[in-house]
Order: sequence, then structure tokens, then C-alpha cells
Amino acid sequence: MSHPLRVLHISSGNLYGGIETLLHTMARERNLRPSLSHAFALCFEGRLARELRDAGVEVHVLGPAKTGRPWSVWRARSVLRELLRGGRYDVVICHAIWPQALFGPVVRTAGVPLAFFQHDALTGQHWLERWARVTPPDLVLTNSRFAAGTLVSVYPQVPWHVTHCPLPMPPPALGASERARVRTELGASEGDAVIFHASRMQEGKGQRLLLEALGRLRAVPGWCVWFAGGAQRPDEEAYLEGLRAQAKHLGIEGRLRLLGQRSDVSRLLRAADIHCQPNSRPEAFGLVFVEALQAGLPVVTTPMGARWKSWMPPAGCLSARSRSHWPWPWGGSSRTPRRVPGWARRGPRVPRR
Repeated sequence: MSHPLRVLHISSGNLYGGIETLLHTMARERNLRPSLSHAFALCFEGRLARELRDAGVEVHVLGPAKTGRPWSVWRARSVLRELLRGGRYDVVICHAIWPQALFGPVVRTAGVPLAFFQHDALTGQHWLERWARVTPPDLVLTNSRFAAGTLVSVYPQVPWHVTHCPLPMPPPALGASERARVRTELGASEGDAVIFHASRMQEGKGQRLLLEALGRLRAVPGWCVWFAGGAQRPDEEAYLEGLRAQAKHLGIEGRLRLLGQRSDVSRLLRAADIHCQPNSRPEAFGLVFVEALQAGLPVVTTPMGARWKSWMPPAGCLSARSRSHWPWPWGGSSRTPRRVPGWARRGPRVPRR
């Protein structure tokens, strides 16, 4: 092939999480793979669309498709159908099950090779998964072997390939004065142990379990916790309010900082001391865990999903899944914060893959 492989990535674009971080990284670091040419088709304007345009890549807006409004899906499909005319792209990749269900049939009808990028574990039970099953892709790109193990519930006959999510080169460590400034802005004193959690505001991400564990340490001085991630949907708003109420009930509301949606997670990780995300549902990959290790932080989590097989131990600590055995891996002594420097030395031992 004389020209680069022309790839069109399709995503919703209305939310921001691990998928969107991946797409932004692909756009920003595209010069590292000149054999690929990336373009993006989104249904919604928003942060992702702005970041992609700022990165200088081709962005198309299909229109705000919503499954509850069939005419909006029809319009978005029509825009994609026109976009695929004339052989502009060599392959289309649908990121997650929603765009695969909505737009897979259009890609198949256009005669363009279709790939599905699996970002989550599948069960075959959700109505979107049953809808997507009607249009099997030519290839599944999956972010972990754990996730690939769930493919049989939707695409048992489709070949798959594990494709690890790329990360940009790590930024330099924060200087002492810059690190102190970030911590001060967010309410952490020099001697505090800062526990950091970054994710969507969703039950399975472990915010409730982390607050419950920290509630048992309310008498222990010298720590605070930062939650990065804002509510993006009504159910996430309700969940966020529940976290505020839980922290107040546990008597640790003064130690909790709700930072909202952030675009500087890498900088915040370098200002923190520990990354902790005790999932109550398994992660297919967990990009933020690798980002935390890349930042040199020790990681505390629960033993489920893809991540613990990849880098545990010695890069972090696995704690019991049961709530009754998850007060905190260090115990509850007043010496807890003093153990942080020793833990931090374990953080950089990260898989290079």
C-alpha cells in the first residue's frame, strides 16, 4: 500500500473517560506511527472533539444520535454513509458497543472493513450487546486477555487481537515548589499523605468502598483524599451527592476533595502519594492504573479484572474484595502516613508493555 492505512475511529463523544483518553493519545502521538492516518467521527460536540481538533486531526460530527429517538439515529447513519462514499477510509473502528450497534451496519453496507475495539467486559445480556451481535465485525481489538475472555458472549466466531492502550511519554516529575503549590491549592499540607482516585462517577469504580475504608481512619491524622472526575449524567449526579453524604456521615468530609472533571490528571498524580481505586466491578484494562504507576505511585486496588494479573505484585497492593476485610491495607495505626515514602519506592516498577 503506497499510502498510510486510513483509519476512521467512531465514538460517541458526549462523555469523557478511558476511551476518550485513548483516542486523544492516538491523535496527539500519531507521528510515532506514520503508517497510520487517523480520522475521527463523533456523534456529539464536547471536550473530546475540542481536544482532537487542537491536536490537528480530521474530525467529523455525525449528529446527536440517541437510541430513544430513531430519527436521530437515521440522520447520523446518513451522515456516516456519505462520509464512507468514495473509498476515503481503509478500515473503520467502532470504539465500544454503542457505536458498534448503531453504525456497524452502515460500515458493513459500505463495504469497508469493520473492526470493533472492545473496551469493556461483555455479558451478552445487555440490549445493546444483543443489537450489536447482529453485525459481527471482521476483527475485534481488545484491550486485555481478560476482556477477550468475555467476547464469546457476543462474537464467538470473530478473530481478536489484544491491543494495549498507548500512553504518551511520561512528563517530567514536578519540581518541589510546583508540587507543593498543587497540593496547597487542593488543601493538602506538606506532611499529608494524599490518596488519589480518578475515574467516572460510577458505582463500580470503588469510590464508596474507599470512603468506607477511610472512615475507619478518621482518628488518624495526616491524610486526605482527592477524587478527580465529574458527574456527566443524571445518575452520576445522584451518585456524587451520595458520596458527599457518605463522607459527612463518616466524619471525613473535611478530608475529601471533589475535584470535578480534570484535564491535568497526570499532574495531579505527580502531586499525590498513593493511587487507590478499589473497584467493585472488574476493569477490562484500567488505563489510570498504568498512568499512576508511570507517575511513580504505589497502587492499591481490589483483585479483579485485567490489571492485577498484569502488574501485581510488586507494583502495588491487592486488598481483599470483601468490605469486612477492606479497612485499609496498612491497618489503622497513627503511623500510617509515615509508611508512604517506603511505598512510593515500589511504584515505578511498572510493566513496560
